[in-house]
Amino acid sequence: MTDSPQPPPAVVHAVLFDLDGVLTPTAEVHMRAWAALFTDYLGRRGLTPDYTDDDYFAYVDGKPRYDGVRSLLASRGVTLPEGDPTDPPTAETVCGLGNRKNAEFATLLATEGVAAYPGSVALLDDLETRGIAMAVVSSSANARDVLAAAGLGDRFGVVVDGLVAREHAIAGKPAPDTYAYGAAQLGVPSRASVVVEDAVSGVQAGAAGDFALVVGVDRGAGADVLRSHGADVVVTDLAELVGVLGVSIARPARGSTDDGTDDRSGGAA
Repeated sequence: MTDSPQPPPAVVHAVLFDLDGVLTPTAEVHMRAWAALFTDYLGRRGLTPDYTDDDYFAYVDGKPRYDGVRSLLASRGVTLPEGDPTDPPTAETVCGLGNRKNAEFATLLATEGVAAYPGSVALLDDLETRGIAMAVVSSSANARDVLAAAGLGDRFGVVVDGLVAREHAIAGKPAPDTYAYGAAQLGVPSRASVVVEDAVSGVQAGAAGDFALVVGVDRGAGADVLRSHGADVVVTDLAELVGVLGVSIARPARGSTDDGTDDRSGGAA
């Protein structure tokens, strides 16, 4: 069930959005690309159990690509050489498999295209009207291509993606570093910024930082799962946040209700 979004304790000056599954339905494209990679890889080697969508949410969702490869392989007791980001997609390395997945994703994006969620566009319009700064913080190296394909390329002056994180040696999600970097690039303190995420590793990143609020967007991970890993509020569509963010109203301390009981298992935050 969707929570009733309650504003953070002070006026919000910035909102930091994950991309895939938050602004665009490209999380589904990523899921298919990962499934194509690992269904083939595990199947040809007789490794069990077979790859399923549960593996996506448990091991790769929201993480930098090579971390996702490493995590899934470890779940099957497999260790590969790290390799190099320049490895070809045919290489039997962590980077090679990651690049194979990226090639599959690029093919799907080019052939099928992508459109932003209408509710997400409504929230972007609302925040722009309110003068609230916005940034995209994504683990994907394809973030700018996805934004351009979805017609959102001119909406964000700050995009912290996998390429930026690699260039500046910024730790990826579930560490809070990329979100903190995004807020800093906007010139806004983390404590005056809201994190909006659909992945477990993403809400963990938000909860680990000094952010005003962590909003979980349930696109399949599960509302209770997102709350238990750090989301203060869970919605199913960003249109639910229109007119809410940027309002100065106090809320309970993170992880507790007014009477001191833990609220992470359900209910409004």
